[in-house]
Amino acid sequence: MTNKELESNSKTKAELVQEEQAQDKKLAKEKKEKEKKTRRKRKKRGRIRLIPIWVRIILFVLLAAASLAGGLMVGYGIIGNGDPAEVLEEETWTHILDIIRGVE
Repeated sequence: MTNKELESNSKTKAELVQEEQAQDKKLAKEKKEKEKKTRRKRKKRGRIRLIPIWVRIILFVLLAAASLAGGLMVGYGIIGNGDPAEVLEEETWTHILDIIRGVE
């Protein structure tokens, strides 16, 4: 073999390596694109909720109101030495507001 034949063989080997690398890159790129497409498909599908949003909002409002009423009853009945049921009457609140305004 002559030097020229050796050089041509080495070039072809180098070219083969470059072609393999190019194919590997192409396959990797195609794989990434496939993964992106599958992710997009997953994102399009909505999440199924166990409890709908509107039910959560109603539950929150009801629990907040119950907590407020319970706190008022504990504060007026136990701490204030009064009857806990009286805190829910309108007369109690008008009396408290009269005291705040200075009417009484």
